[in-house]
Amino acid sequence: MNVRDQLLAAAARVYSESGYRGATTRRIALEAGVNEITLFRHFGSKDALLREALARCHGDDGADLPEVPRDPAAELAAWAGPRLTDMRERRALIRTCMGEFAGHPALFAVEDSGPVRAARVLTAYLQRLREHDLARAEFDPGAAAALLMGTLFADAMGRDIMPHMYANSAEDALEEYLALFLRGIGVKPKREKDDA
Repeated sequence: MNVRDQLLAAAARVYSESGYRGATTRRIALEAGVNEITLFRHFGSKDALLREALARCHGDDGADLPEVPRDPAAELAAWAGPRLTDMRERRALIRTCMGEFAGHPALFAVEDSGPVRAARVLTAYLQRLREHDLARAEFDPGAAAALLMGTLFADAMGRDIMPHMYANSAEDALEEYLALFLRGIGVKPKREKDDA
């Protein structure tokens, strides 16, 4: 890993643990195994370093939903599973970002973040489900995408805080979320389609 990447990884780790105030350039440089002068030579300022480090931590946009939907249950499971796993793995960083957003909004590239791109991908896919007559309920694709993404987010952020609410396994929970979601947008379960 080159020095720039070491600094970006260290900045994300330190920021996740300590927030903006605790993520001093000295601490980040120490975590990366370099001196502060090297940090400033590469990034110029703490804010520039954190902005780039956080931009790299958005997760992917979930661009793996097919252009021509065929099996909504399998396609959404393949899309949602990695998103949920990614959020669970990054929950400490996500919580810190949410807590720090009001004080340091310039650190976050909100309009081009991974979640915003994922919402666009999911919304377009849900629209395609309607166009291909696979989702027969009346619904707004953007609202439906927000509903599913919000459910995944709540699970990722809340499972360790409210274990009584998330008593089922993570795998079972995802399966149940998707079954409820698909029913809500009017997608028939596969066995019903096969019987018809």
